Amino acid sequence: MITRLRSLTRRWTTLVPVLAMILLAFTWGRDLPGAVVALVTLVLAGSVLAAVHHAEVVAHRVGEPFGSLVLAIAVTIIEVALIVTLMADGGDKSSTLARDTVFAAVMITCNGIVGLCLLVASLRHGTAVFNPEGTGAALATVATLATLSLVLPTFTTSKPGPEFSTVQLTFAAVSSLLLYGLFVATQTVRHRDYFLPITRQGDVITIDDHARPPSARTARISLGLLGLALVGVVGLAKSVSPTIESGVKAAGLNQAVVGVVIALLVLLPETIAALRSARRDRVQTSLNLALGSAMASIGLTIPAVALASVWLSGPLVLGLGSTDMLLLALTVVVSSLTVVPGRATPLQGGVHLVLFAAYLELAVNP
Repeated sequence: MITRLRSLTRRWTTLVPVLAMILLAFTWGRDLPGAVVALVTLVLAGSVLAAVHHAEVVAHRVGEPFGSLVLAIAVTIIEVALIVTLMADGGDKSSTLARDTVFAAVMITCNGIVGLCLLVASLRHGTAVFNPEGTGAALATVATLATLSLVLPTFTTSKPGPEFSTVQLTFAAVSSLLLYGLFVATQTVRHRDYFLPITRQGDVITIDDHARPPSARTARISLGLLGLALVGVVGLAKSVSPTIESGVKAAGLNQAVVGVVIALLVLLPETIAALRSARRDRVQTSLNLALGSAMASIGLTIPAVALASVWLSGPLVLGLGSTDMLLLALTVVVSSLTVVPGRATPLQGGVHLVLFAAYLELAVNP
């Protein structure tokens, strides 16, 4: 029975990414009726689950923190492609799309995913334990990238409005790439042990003993299927985005809600993977996924949209408003207080989730 279930799991996680690509080929750039939108949404959900499965296979083969890095970078690269594509199609109304999506990614990861993982781990295991050195370094990098890319444009004076001048945008893009590259080198080479899960006694867990690592061939196949699944997730999200935009407009909601929905869809694989790690008491892996995704979202998106702005018409608005800046500042302060002890209770998880709920409420009712 167990063998049959494993075979069935392997089968559907292989078929769904292929089905997503076929469906994407037939729906790309077309107006979709309601029945097709429902089918696309169903396959989109299946692609998310398949992506999580294949990401976990790859992560188990390469070990932490490389596994978290693979999923974060893969998802973010495709997220960047989606943002640039929507900006190219959207005209002036998409001038704030990159800002809204990146800020949504930061709030979802730093408050939504972190809060859920801390709450699940602490309720299941008493307290959530993690390495404050590695998590603190990741949080500092996220805070710096967010400030340089999303806060400073509101206060610069070289160009009217919350926009960077060409020189300022170039500096922000280069700084983002350099900081992200430096963090990846720290995480994977020089101080890799800071980003590995730890026991309740503070010992680093270097070997994950919950299952036997897959073969190199299986990992390579899963890596390819992970790529297909992620392309399917983002591509199908793009296909249903006109429906999302129409729904947002019909409901009289703020345009920023579109960026929130896009970020929620794209970050579903990381969310599910992080929650699974938290249930297994591997909170450091969950935090690697959450903060790594936030960092990659800023560090890769800002350089990409800076390059795309060369041929895209219309303004590129990156500066946050006063309400969003206040939420970002509060998130950084609360996250710092959460990280310092290296342990968290359900209270810390609840605080982050309340901040995330406040962000969602203010996005809908600014």
